[in-house]
Amino acid sequence: MNQRILKVLEYKKIMEQLSEQAASSLGKEKVAALKPSSDLEEVQALQRETDEAAQVLRLKGHVPLGGIFDIKPSLKRTTIGGILSALEVLDVASTIYGGRMLRRFIQDMEEPEMPILRELVDEIAPMKELEQEIRNCIDDHGTVMDGASDKLRSIRSSIRTYESRVREKMDGLTRSKSSMLSDSIVTIRNDRYVLPVKQEYRGSIGGIVHDQSASGATLFIEPQAVVEVNNQLQEARVKEKHEVERILKELSEQIAEESSMLYHNVSVLGKIDFMFARAKLGQSMKASMPSMNDKGIIKMQQARHPLIDPSEVVPNDIEIGEDYTSIVITGPNTGGKTVTLKLVGLCTLMAQSGLQVPALDGCELSVFDEVYADIGDEQSIEQSLSTFSSHMTNIVDILKNVDHRSLVLFDELGAGTDPQEGAALAMSILDEVVNRDARVIATTHYPELKAYGYNRPGVVNASVEFDIQTLKPTYRLLIGVPGRSNAFEISRRLGLDESIIESSKEKVGVDSQSVENMIASLEESKRGAEQDYEEAERILEEARTLRQELQVKWDQFEEKREKLYKKAEDKAEKAIQQAREEAETIVGEIRNMKSRAGMKEHEWIEARKMFDEAQPNLAKKKPEQKQASKPKNETRELKPGDEVKLLTLNQNGTIVEQTGKNEYQVQVGVMKVKAKQKDLEFIKAETPYKEKPMAKVKGKGFHVKPELDLRGERYEDALNRLEKYIDDAVLAGYPTVSIIHGKGTGALRTGVQNYAKNHRSISGYRAGGMNEGGSGVTVLELK
Repeated sequence: MNQRILKVLEYKKIMEQLSEQAASSLGKEKVAALKPSSDLEEVQALQRETDEAAQVLRLKGHVPLGGIFDIKPSLKRTTIGGILSALEVLDVASTIYGGRMLRRFIQDMEEPEMPILRELVDEIAPMKELEQEIRNCIDDHGTVMDGASDKLRSIRSSIRTYESRVREKMDGLTRSKSSMLSDSIVTIRNDRYVLPVKQEYRGSIGGIVHDQSASGATLFIEPQAVVEVNNQLQEARVKEKHEVERILKELSEQIAEESSMLYHNVSVLGKIDFMFARAKLGQSMKASMPSMNDKGIIKMQQARHPLIDPSEVVPNDIEIGEDYTSIVITGPNTGGKTVTLKLVGLCTLMAQSGLQVPALDGCELSVFDEVYADIGDEQSIEQSLSTFSSHMTNIVDILKNVDHRSLVLFDELGAGTDPQEGAALAMSILDEVVNRDARVIATTHYPELKAYGYNRPGVVNASVEFDIQTLKPTYRLLIGVPGRSNAFEISRRLGLDESIIESSKEKVGVDSQSVENMIASLEESKRGAEQDYEEAERILEEARTLRQELQVKWDQFEEKREKLYKKAEDKAEKAIQQAREEAETIVGEIRNMKSRAGMKEHEWIEARKMFDEAQPNLAKKKPEQKQASKPKNETRELKPGDEVKLLTLNQNGTIVEQTGKNEYQVQVGVMKVKAKQKDLEFIKAETPYKEKPMAKVKGKGFHVKPELDLRGERYEDALNRLEKYIDDAVLAGYPTVSIIHGKGTGALRTGVQNYAKNHRSISGYRAGGMNEGGSGVTVLELK
């Protein structure tokens, strides 16, 4: 398809909507490359793919496509000897896991038949060993773990030992030299522990000056007593860096060995994501799968333009290609003629791209080699020459290439010039296109074309309906009825003198009046037929409702009858049980006397068997149908902090905030996603935040908690408190601390996290979990 037609029919907007439905960049990449196909078999295959994905969505409501990344650039780097970062390696493991979960999801489904999807997921290699190897080395935050190697564990153990020795010495100096210090704290500059020494005592504390305050009154000095230990600490950290690089290199080499299989997995996952993106778009449009042909036949019932608001769009029935190959639509401006043209053209492009179309089930569309369109709004009289020239330029290009496998859309054919000449040109152009057996839909104002469909085989008239009572178009398309002039009726309703109207009618030719009367009669007949059809539909719906009510009554009757039967059977069974017990007693007594009666053992067994068989067969109770439990989220108001299950991803998360009516932002791991309430299942409410026990900083006369509450603080004061607190927390030896900043506008949270990014003692940060305060808390990981 040429790019101009894609632009004119706004195909790009459909692609933008489709891209939003893709769950990964792999699917979005497929969407970006999508173009309408003119190969019937390829289009039919695409439609079957979309239909299979749509069936899965109807049955399951979602598909697990989370955690899948485009790892192709990373794979390419590994094949040329590159070393991936920890996060890149983690993305590889996540993609392997996502593919395996998708494979299991499809394989576990019993219905419906899904040959395409099942064949695709069978091609996904599980690769569990490689994923496990990565998970053993890298945690969920992209950090290489101590257990990745024995050497790394040993190095990090020595780092902690050196840090402890440095803190002990620094604590001693803090106590003994407190009068020389600006503040009795130990801080860090250039990755080394230093003391804030007053300028006048510079010579009293020997060591290396690493920094000074803005005023110059405070020097940050590394005492000579800790220089050696600090050097050892820095050497250990360099060894740690080298060991981490070695581990990542080994993992990258393992990934490179499996790169061909990973490439294939990514390709399959991208195709599946693309399939489900098309299905999701169809679901959002309430679209249906069209049957495709290459005979130029188009049949759509209740078709809707996909880019018009569903609450405002007027559905129409459109049919072309069997009884007639051309439609000439007449009617007033803003009546919906151009929308109809774009509807047919856009639905055709969508169908040839493997997308479902917004129409009722059973729709049929054709595959065309080319779709041509000359569509543009009429300009003013002063611009008539340029308008006509522009239209003619497009039409000339169309006539050079049009054939029997073309769909042609003409908007206001022949407009922009003398009416008589324009009408003559329009009829000649239509004749040429119709003779080439193309499918044509044209709109026009010219009254001469109203009779065109009656004089040409394969051509039918149509019009957009106009309500004389309200003086507004209804946007309904009437096939077989040409548009008629409403000037006299409109003028009468607007108050024009009746004598003027009658005088005008006398000046109109008899033939024109006859045509107008015929058109009016056709409109009335068609309207009456549609009313009869709507009445029949209403009666049919009432019959369906009555049948459903009768079915409910019948089921209730059957249930009641079953209960009565069961009650009678229970009563009979009790009587039989009582008789059995009495018979057992009598048999036991007789059995004791059997030697005197001379009866043999097998005769007693036979008599017992006859007694058992004499019991009646009672009807078994039918298994009761379990009533579908009502989703938890429909019976409870969700609140920030509540733990929920995100059904579309099959993952647990925490409510962060309500973003709209029945819409929430949910924290799922490190991701924040927006979800509708219907896609959330309540698990449990937020656990109240509990204050953690305090820890005492060695060598100090005060305590440091593992959390800092900044709520209510001014921004600058809060960051000053945070800076001092981090130094204390590092000295206290905390691996992690919690900064309570509240939710509010988010400014304080942003400030805390920006501070964490640039602080040398902070290795990472994350939002608080559901039991840690949620998004109102940021957890800092200290080095």
